[in-house]
Formats: sequence, structure tokens, C-alpha cells
Amino acid sequence: MSSWLDYTINGLIVGNVYALVAVGLALIFGVSRLINFAQGSIYLVGAYIGWGAVVQLHTPLPLTIIMVAAAAALVGLIIERFGLRPLQNSVRIAPLLATIGISFVLDQLVMLTFSPNPRALPSQLPDVRFQVGGGTIGPLDLLIAGVGITSALLLFVFLRYSKLGWAVRAASQDRDAAMQMGVDVNRVNQAVFGIAAALGGVSGMLVGMYYNQIDTAMSLQATLKGVVAEVVGGAGNVPGAVIGSLLLGLVESYGVAVFGTSYRNLFAFLLLVVVLVLRPNGLFASARQAPPEPLTGTFIAPSRPVRIPRWALAAAAAIFAILPLFPVSFYVLQTLINAWLLGMLALSLTLVAGTMGQVSLGHAALLAIGAYTSALLSLTLNVPVGLAVIGGGLMSAALGTLLISPSFRLRGHYVSIATLAIGEIVSLVILNWESVTRGPIGISGIPPLSLFGYDLVSPTSIYWFSLAVMLVLALLQGRLLTSHLGRSFRAIRDDDIAARAYGLSLNRYKSLAFIFGGFAAGVSGGIAAHLYSYINHETFNTQQSILALTVVILGGLGNVVGAILGSVALVGLPEVFRIAAEYRILIYGIVLLLLVRFRPQGLLGTI
Repeated sequence: MSSWLDYTINGLIVGNVYALVAVGLALIFGVSRLINFAQGSIYLVGAYIGWGAVVQLHTPLPLTIIMVAAAAALVGLIIERFGLRPLQNSVRIAPLLATIGISFVLDQLVMLTFSPNPRALPSQLPDVRFQVGGGTIGPLDLLIAGVGITSALLLFVFLRYSKLGWAVRAASQDRDAAMQMGVDVNRVNQAVFGIAAALGGVSGMLVGMYYNQIDTAMSLQATLKGVVAEVVGGAGNVPGAVIGSLLLGLVESYGVAVFGTSYRNLFAFLLLVVVLVLRPNGLFASARQAPPEPLTGTFIAPSRPVRIPRWALAAAAAIFAILPLFPVSFYVLQTLINAWLLGMLALSLTLVAGTMGQVSLGHAALLAIGAYTSALLSLTLNVPVGLAVIGGGLMSAALGTLLISPSFRLRGHYVSIATLAIGEIVSLVILNWESVTRGPIGISGIPPLSLFGYDLVSPTSIYWFSLAVMLVLALLQGRLLTSHLGRSFRAIRDDDIAARAYGLSLNRYKSLAFIFGGFAAGVSGGIAAHLYSYINHETFNTQQSILALTVVILGGLGNVVGAILGSVALVGLPEVFRIAAEYRILIYGIVLLLLVRFRPQGLLGTI
């Protein structure tokens, strides 16, 4: 009984921490209709500022909290002013992508400044525990609860009784009407981002003290948990975000009590998927709330795609095909092999996101399914590698489409969040299903690539094989886009209501897009597994999904040639500048920011 009380107290404490992140996200979404993926990075910044204040400056706790809140608020104001305000009149998807780019930049700057090694963040409170019923509670638990409750009360007073708070509420209810009534929306945005960032920064510091450790990888998990809590409660709903956070904390804590620590995150994302399926707008969203707008469709930047003559494409393919016949280094061939593998994933994503309008943030899960299927088929059932890779593609197409199908009824940001959650669920299932996937150990000794009984072990043969597979997939996708099916895909993307009125079955066509896309991604994952001979649950992570999205944005959404060009550019350029290898993710973030700011249609334009 006492242990259950401990788990309940722990769940409420953790829920309080999530609430500080989720309330900030809800405020921003309420005013800007934006999921701020940079909120976790501010949480990270707050943790490291807290470490500097406690360990280096030895500041007392109240001053530490004030310093962290002020510094984090300043970061939030900078993000709003220079990162997002210039995108106010841009396409709907631009600010979402910008927050992802900003999170890349902030995370890498923190890592380059403090190194990726974990650091201890000691609590400045006495290390004692008080007996409460059959459980215990410590001063830091009380502090976290107190900060959470005080923040909620201050926020309530601010929104209810201050003039600026009224402006925030007016802008969240009807932004255009508020502007017509003379509300300074820019000032409202600044206030909201400052408050959200202060809450996020303090949350990061408190979590660091709670676990007595911080590291540069804590940003993504904070973002994911905050987004889950916010969406469960109802996007843009501040009280809902608080309740959703407490619910999330309790579900995780009880899940850990029954199944173990490794299942903690799995319950969080399962809860999100269940809520999205049953109540897409969250548990406490108003029934009168307007449905979310699509991220692409009519919001795609107007542009004229660059038409490349077929003879030029054929010449480029021929040049790459004969490249190994010239004295090129193994390093160049290996770099291009990586580009071809990423190109297959980009082809998959540009079909789903660019042509169909379903922006996926969990596409690496399709890679993982293909890789594990191919590896297990060849290792345990002795299936020839060539057939195993095809089996990986088929399994990725079937299982990936089945998993993503609950999101077909969603629109806008909710599609991205659902795909992100499903990507995390796949990774966590791989981690915990040890009897099949070998858990955290991963699968090693995967047979090398082979075709018709001949092992492909030389860099040249692997290069030709990868290039040939990517070109076949590209030709098939190009043919698909010019067919009736491809035009139906674009019709649903451009206006799903009109497409449905003309008799198109949205779920059926979305399923077909994910089947084609899942096959290409699964084949890429299968080839990668046999190429590197080892995979584990972290081989294909969320960062891989974001990299693929950056590639398709760079090339041009829905553009087959653009996906390949983007892959070569984003794989090749960091290799050209090897001196900047440790800045690779920083470069990706900056590239993404520049693209959404100055050329949202990509290099070759959207098709």
C-alpha cells in the first residue's frame, strides 16, 4: 500500500513538472495555433543555467529560480522576435518547421558549450524525507508542487485580471477580431513566449535537481512529454494542460510500478494515441472548437517547380552510374551510398507529406520495421538477403500503414503529433520486446548484402546496388505521380473536403500513399541493416525523421528529383566540410531555418 502511495506522489510530482512545460505550450498554441517544438530546448537551457548558478555561482535557491526564469524568458523573446515573427504571413507549415530548426540550433549550442557529458545538478534543499501515511515526501517534492501550484495561480490572475491577460485571451479566441479591436498581437505573442519560456526553463532546472543529473539529450523527451500532456488535455486549453500533465504523470508512474521503468515512455505515447483516436481535440477541448487547418494543401507556398529535362536527368543518372569506374575514393562512394539510402527514405516521405499532405514526424519507424524484419528473416529463417530486404519493405508497408491508420481522421498538427508518437512507440516496442528484437543489445552479425547468391561486399557493388534500387523506386514514384492515382493524392492534399465531395475515399487513398511510402522506407532500412551488420532501437531515431523532413523541404515537397537532390546535398555537404563535423546537426537546423524563411518551396519547388 505504501509503495502505491509513493508511486501516486511520484506521479503527481512528475505531472507538476510536465505541467510547467505543457502550460507554456498551451499558451502558445492558444494564441498562435502553433506547436512549439523548441520548448524542450528552452527546458534544456534552463537546466544548464540552473547548473551554472548552483555549481559555479553558488546562488541561493530563490535567486537561482529567478535567474533561470529570467534567462529562459529572454531566450523565448528572442525566438519569437527573430525566429517566428518574420513567418507570420508565411505558409502554415513554416513556423512549425522553424521551431524544429530552432530546437536543433539551441540543443547543439548547449552541447558545444557544455559538452555532451552528463553533469550533476545538486538540490539546494535538505536531503530528508517526511512520512505521509504509508509513503514519504521530501522538500524538493514540496518545492516542485509549490512552484507548479503557484505558477498556475499567478497565470490565472494574469489572464483573468490584467489588461495584457485580457489581450492574450482575446487573441486566443479570435486573433483577427482582436487585431480589429486594436489588440497589439505582437506584444501578446511576446508575453506568451516569455511566460512559456520562463516556465519551461524553471521546469528543466527542477527536473535536474530531482534526478540530480542533467545532460544535453533531455530536450527531446521534455518536448514530447509536454506535447503529449497538452494534446491529452486539449491543445490551447491551459486548465486542460494541467490536468493532462497530472494524468500523464500518474499513468507513467503506475505503469512503471506494474511493468518496470523501461515501459515509462510507452504508456505516455499510448495514452496520446488513444486520446487522439477517441477525442482528436483532447479531453477538455470545447465541442465548438474549430477543426485544425491542414499543414499543407492550400497553404503550400505558391511556386513554379523547376522542370529538369529528361535528357539531363538521364545524363546525371549515367554519370553517377559510371562514377565507380573512375579512380574515386572509398570515402566518396560510402558517402554517396548513405545519400542513396537517405534518398529512398526521402522518396517515401515526400510522397506522404508532399503529395498527400500528411506531414509525418515519425517516419524513421518505417526504417526500423524494414531493418528489423529483413535482419530477422535472414538470421533466423535463412531467407536470402535479397528476398529479406523485399520482405522488410512489405512488412514496413503493411505494419506501418496499420499503425498509422488511426491518424487518418486527423488534420493539421495532430497528424504530425500522432506520427511522432507512433514512431516513439515502435522504438519502445523494439526496446522492450527482447525475445524477438533482443532489446537494448540489438541485432549483430546481420549477413552482408547479396544478390542471386553473390555477396555484395565491395564498395563498388554496394554503391551500384543502392543506386539501382533508389532509381527504380524513383521511376516508379514518378510514374505514380503522373497517373490518376497521383492526381487523386494531390486533390486530397489541396482540398480534402472538395475531394470527398467528388467521391474520393480519403482513408483509402491515404492508406495507398503510406503503403507505397512504407515500402520504399522499409527497403532502405533493410539495406542499411545488411550494410552495417548491426542495428538497435536507437539506430533509427526521431532525429532521422527530422533529417528526412529537412531533405524533402530542401528539395521541394512532393518533388521526386528534389528528394534525391536534397539527400545528396544534406549528406554530402557536411562531409565536404569535415572540419565542421561536430556542427552537423547545427548546420541542419540552420539550413531548415533559412529554407522556411527564404525558400519554403525548396530548391526545385513543390509539385
